[in-house]
Amino acid sequence: MTVARVLTIAGSDSGGGAGIQADLKTITVLGGFGMSVITALTAQNTTGVQGVFDVPVDFIEKQFDSVLSDIGADAAKTGMLSSSAIILSVAKKIRQYNVARLVVDPVMVAKGGATLLRSEARDTLIGELIPLAYVVTPNIPEAESLTGMTIGSMDDMKAAAGAIHKMGARNVVIKGGHMSDGATDILFNGKDFHYFGSERFATNNTHGTGCTYSSAIATLLARGKSLEDAVRYAKYYITEAIRYSLHVGSGHGPTNHLAPILVGGEGKYGYMPAAVTGGNDTER
Repeated sequence: MTVARVLTIAGSDSGGGAGIQADLKTITVLGGFGMSVITALTAQNTTGVQGVFDVPVDFIEKQFDSVLSDIGADAAKTGMLSSSAIILSVAKKIRQYNVARLVVDPVMVAKGGATLLRSEARDTLIGELIPLAYVVTPNIPEAESLTGMTIGSMDDMKAAAGAIHKMGARNVVIKGGHMSDGATDILFNGKDFHYFGSERFATNNTHGTGCTYSSAIATLLARGKSLEDAVRYAKYYITEAIRYSLHVGSGHGPTNHLAPILVGGEGKYGYMPAAVTGGNDTER
């Protein structure tokens, strides 16, 4: 059986709601084979981040070599890359192994407010990693940090997407969940804009939404979906994961990565893996 191979390059969330834990759950549910390069260990729960330990750069690179020299990857995504040294290392390995379908989630701040990207690393992210990205997936605050713009409208989101595209990314998804008038994401491919709306839910259980969304996009790309379809189906996936989010802990609880399996199937959502629907996965 052939399976889509998806590599997550991110930090570990000991609370299980975000980071590589969220990524691997998402990849598995959507029919991929998940692998990881762990860039940092966090002591973390639903109330915040209590500690961060960066994995040494040489060991990050050893993880890359172990995974990609043997198994390979049909797509990869990045999450928490806290320092310039780590970003430079990751960019080097992405180029070395020619990972074409790279989803860059520019993780900067945890849901509880802890900084996950040092200020000195922002320019390195822009100069070294974004130009390697097939698609970049910032939320509004991250897009503001990357561009120096203030984003308060859909026109502002479009302008920011254009600015990030000029940094070298082939495609840009700006997530609209922080906007007050809706939860519409935009995809810009350098020429056209596509829009993906969803319901907004009154819940604090949104820990790991960015990790989950970007992992879903990477998995669907690995399975051979077009970028527009990958974003559309990933948007459906994260919407259901938030709709049926989990009341775990006393702070920002996690999304429910199993929700789409429990409440629907391929006919309704269009993206469920063959392992769930019983159909044949002919995307790859």
